[in-house]
Amino acid sequence: MNKLTLIVFSLPFLSACSDYMPKLPDMSELTPNLSLPTFYKADVYQGSVLERFTINQLKLGMSQAQVQDLIGSPSVIDPFHNNQWDYINHSTSFEEDTVIRYRLILTFKNNLLSNIDTTGITSLPELTDKEKKLEDQRIAEEIAAAEAAVKAKIEAVKIAKERAEAAAEAKVKRIAEEKEAAKAKALEQKRLAKEKYQVEAKANKEAEIKKSIKKKEQVEALDKKHLIEEKEESETKKKTDKPWYQFW
Repeated sequence: MNKLTLIVFSLPFLSACSDYMPKLPDMSELTPNLSLPTFYKADVYQGSVLERFTINQLKLGMSQAQVQDLIGSPSVIDPFHNNQWDYINHSTSFEEDTVIRYRLILTFKNNLLSNIDTTGITSLPELTDKEKKLEDQRIAEEIAAAEAAVKAKIEAVKIAKERAEAAAEAKVKRIAEEKEAAKAKALEQKRLAKEKYQVEAKANKEAEIKKSIKKKEQVEALDKKHLIEEKEESETKKKTDKPWYQFW
């Protein structure tokens, strides 16, 4: 292939000294199975040369840096409205005299791509079979990724719901256990208070009994003392009350 290309491009130079100029064969005839790029002469060249394949990869929400990495710098940025990028080009192909004239307008909001106006790129060549295959593959991968993200989100919501339900059940169980513990504590405090009351009542009763016994003993002792005193007084009186004639 390299030798064939060298021969084809060498023919004009080899025939430069001759009056006869041979007709160059068409490259498509020489290389029917090889897809060669189409060359364009840029009449108005500003910014990047765009392709439909890369334009189709633009997505809303991209940052300005991501857009620039994908399709290059814009042709025009209005200094007073830097939220809009314009990609403008006017060129003509060398072989078919096909005019390529396009204007792609991108609008940004908060430095994120918010609108893609492709109404002005109808003159761009359609996708090649290889590009269509790559784009279909990219779209399929994006769909698969989106479906996986949806499934992951559903699973995350499910897990969050299960965790919330488990937390709610645990909270209900904890509250019930706390109520039971508080009830048991109240019953225990009531039992202890009752026991304390009974012990204090018993102690008070015993103290009253002891006090009553002591008081009774004191009364009995006092009565006994009075009896003794009365007896002694009676005996003394007998001695002092003898007749005048009784000397013993």
